[in-house]
Amino acid sequence: MEAANDIEKKYKIWIIILSIAIPLVVAILFGVKLENVEPLTFLPPIYATINGITAVLLIAAVIAIKNKKIKLHETLMKICIGLSVVFLAMYVAYHMTSESTKFGGEGVVAGIYYFILITHIVLSIAIIPLVLITYVKTLAKRFDKHRKIAKITFPIWLYVAITGVVVYLMISPYYA
Repeated sequence: MEAANDIEKKYKIWIIILSIAIPLVVAILFGVKLENVEPLTFLPPIYATINGITAVLLIAAVIAIKNKKIKLHETLMKICIGLSVVFLAMYVAYHMTSESTKFGGEGVVAGIYYFILITHIVLSIAIIPLVLITYVKTLAKRFDKHRKIAKITFPIWLYVAITGVVVYLMISPYYA
């Protein structure tokens, strides 16, 4: 059996690569518009719903672990990671086929929207290494370290999931 440190070392490079590559690839693909492709305008409500489901499952996973339902917690967290991957694929596909929607609100509402949007984007980048590190701590059976970093990862991931829904709800009236 691999020692905990060996497992963490083995995944460290992947955490670094993915934490840099995912936001970089998303940013690059965000600027790519596919020609002669039908815009995938049906995707935003679907990926907003995925964000909402992720938020609910994150809360359920915390409740599960507090009730010592380890297997349920593990399953829910894997589903949350899978949903995040599906969200990301849909988000990129939408932006590669559709023009970005401009927020039409003004004044205080616009300020609130842009605050939520900017914090959502920044934290969605920050959550990538946090989720990966938290998950690797579990693989390494370093549950003390897992719990410690999960206390940071959970509220940030939950904020990203919830604000993803809020951003969608605020901008949805302006979709063409």
